[in-house]
Amino acid sequence: MSTPDSSLIGRVIDIHSGCLVASIFPADEGFPSSINMGEEALPVGQLGSFVEVRDRAGHLLAEVSRIHEEAVETRSVPDPVASGGSRRVTIRERRLELTPLAEINKDGRLEPGVSRYPVIGAAVHVIGSSRLAALLAREKTGALELGRLSVRPSLKATLDPSALFGRHLAILGQTGAGKSWTLSSLLQRVVSTMPHSHIILLDLHGEYGWKGNDGNFHGIFGPEAARHIDARELEIPYWLLTYSEFVDLFVDRTDFNATVQIAFLRETLFSLRQQSNQHLGLQRLSVDSPVYFSIEDLYQRFKKANEEKLEFGKVKGPLYGAFDDFLVRFQSLYNDARYDFFMRPRKNASSASLEGLLRDFVGLGEPKRQVTVIDLSPVPLDLRPVVSAQIGRLAYEFNYWNPQRHEFPILLVCEEAHQYIPREADTQFVGTRRAMERIAKEGRKYGVTLCIVSQRPTELSETVLSQCGNYLCLKISNADDQEYVRRLLPEGAKNLADLLASLRRGEVLAVGDAAMLPSRILVHPPNPAPASRDAPLSESWVHGPDDLNVGEIVNNWWRQVR
Repeated sequence: MSTPDSSLIGRVIDIHSGCLVASIFPADEGFPSSINMGEEALPVGQLGSFVEVRDRAGHLLAEVSRIHEEAVETRSVPDPVASGGSRRVTIRERRLELTPLAEINKDGRLEPGVSRYPVIGAAVHVIGSSRLAALLAREKTGALELGRLSVRPSLKATLDPSALFGRHLAILGQTGAGKSWTLSSLLQRVVSTMPHSHIILLDLHGEYGWKGNDGNFHGIFGPEAARHIDARELEIPYWLLTYSEFVDLFVDRTDFNATVQIAFLRETLFSLRQQSNQHLGLQRLSVDSPVYFSIEDLYQRFKKANEEKLEFGKVKGPLYGAFDDFLVRFQSLYNDARYDFFMRPRKNASSASLEGLLRDFVGLGEPKRQVTVIDLSPVPLDLRPVVSAQIGRLAYEFNYWNPQRHEFPILLVCEEAHQYIPREADTQFVGTRRAMERIAKEGRKYGVTLCIVSQRPTELSETVLSQCGNYLCLKISNADDQEYVRRLLPEGAKNLADLLASLRRGEVLAVGDAAMLPSRILVHPPNPAPASRDAPLSESWVHGPDDLNVGEIVNNWWRQVR
């Protein structure tokens, strides 16, 4: 564990609130900006760089979080120009503020966390790349190489996949920071190194599979690894909705009769599910059981109760007129052709079709694939939260009832998660939010974990984000989002939130159980990249087309095909 004396740069002079302050030794020509170790020129005091703090009791790895210089005294020194004279000079001191990250044990291994702090006078050394690489080396095989350390591009930045995906992951960053880039690079490496991975990717904008200008289909995964499914063709039918999701979709909670509608809906759903599935011999059906029933029968029961009159039409029934708004909302969805895949299912029109549907979206259909990319871009905006929550809930229920759940873990990737896992509790989609929060709180026990991707962390459910054990944070300039992310980070990494605004595109701050140390990482470019790049505005405005086929655009709009 010996470190060459040439690496010594200073000593600890102050310790407070978990922070170390070190004074840098000056050289003859002033304070050094770098130190040569072999063929390396190591910076002294660069923000984010690592140093080793040594005393007799042990060694610590720390990160430089601040550097400043101040005048400590003024003294008179002989002036060689003026015979017998003197001049006043200011003595300055350069100090580093260090955040302890981990202890270095006797075997030269890092142990994250700090059980004891060094004493005043402990030596501070810069660390050569070979030693740092040895400290960061993982004992376990199968580590995922996400990129290179920003402060040492020669060193690999690896993450523990079991911890990364086993304790929920959040990828946060403003638009254009590289979230899709980072996610694509990460998942491509998972697919290539783990042939039995099971990933469901909710693609809200068609970024991960698209039709190119050549007319052929392209995607970030090879055809042997992924299956791309249009959510309309997957045909997730209405009868898979839970009672609370039906309420979200059909009941306006601000309606004066909302309480009556909710109560009647519960009774009607339970009755229809039972009556329509007597042939299955199920004894314990509930209002949420995923079994088929006729949506037309549901409508007719509401319509009948809404129009019921007693005593030969002289007296209005107890529910007369109470369901007017419900029936209008129902008809608006039912008569809209865009909702046919949901309201008028063709291939999933029986309880027995559930097995095939589950096989399709967990990757066990034909052909079997590691990744199922579900394209939600053609789905109407107001239905996306419901369909997304449906997929998440089905993944959870699938493994909840799966006796081999620990041999078949599922990762659910939620792009633009703030759209359907909102922070506000009084949102229209209470049921969908509750379904995703259940996965965040309980899914890990059953082998279902989340990867949350969002550009607005302040609009995301606090429950979901607080359950994440890992964060890949990209550039965030908004002050409110920065402060929110700071509160989410572990105590020892909170100061790193100050770096979020200065991150480069495609650079992440990795914090959590999967990263041995909080690190800035330059992410490897994905190959191929997702279809999320910005439009080359200046090039297009200089060399763009003179005309467009507007007829084709209109036709695509009419047919809802891109």
